[in-house]
Amino acid sequence: MTDSEDYDRKLASILDHTILRPDATREDVEEQSRIADRYRFASIIVNSYNVSIVAEVLKDSPVLTGSAIGFPFGAVSPLVKSFEARDAVTQGADELDMVINIGALKRGDYSIVEKEIYGVVRAAGSRPVKVVIETAYLTDEEKVAACTIAAEAGASFVKTSSGYAPSGATVEDVRLMRKTVGPDIGVKAAGGIKSKEFALRLIEAGATRLGLSKSVELVKGLL
Repeated sequence: MTDSEDYDRKLASILDHTILRPDATREDVEEQSRIADRYRFASIIVNSYNVSIVAEVLKDSPVLTGSAIGFPFGAVSPLVKSFEARDAVTQGADELDMVINIGALKRGDYSIVEKEIYGVVRAAGSRPVKVVIETAYLTDEEKVAACTIAAEAGASFVKTSSGYAPSGATVEDVRLMRKTVGPDIGVKAAGGIKSKEFALRLIEAGATRLGLSKSVELVKGLL
């Protein structure tokens, strides 16, 4: 048995491997794409500029090419997010992870949040859109509002975190998000997943996809 064969395949199949560092080079992105393929992760998520690189490496792989949209702060206009989404799709993205306008949500401007999600969903066509609500900044009431808006705007997933907020996924937040969106929309937990035990607790709470950069360490039981 080779080193790469000794890992938790079931867990790997729901992991979104990420390389979102601002200093990531083309060589880094290519290497991480090959790693995602080797371990058969669900996808690899990169900044939109790097989508074409991943799509080329994974052109014969079942691993999906994912693009972050409005990352990491979500503080750009709905038009910019829609344009970025369309461009990512053109470059080969199979999935999109978009960050909402957190400030707009917190001031109760739900129409802006709905507009931007709907715009990205339209740009994505049949491709899944995961909506990052950034739970670290939200009250429970705001989390429910964000999930409800995302579901009504056609999102395929709601996602806890970008990984750039003060804190990431919690079991309580995943449970609340699952309760809010029901069984037909995915819940992605991301940010702060540092052990297999915690990952399994998130899954038990309702997460159907997990996002992290240390995916290999997780599936090999090194975390």
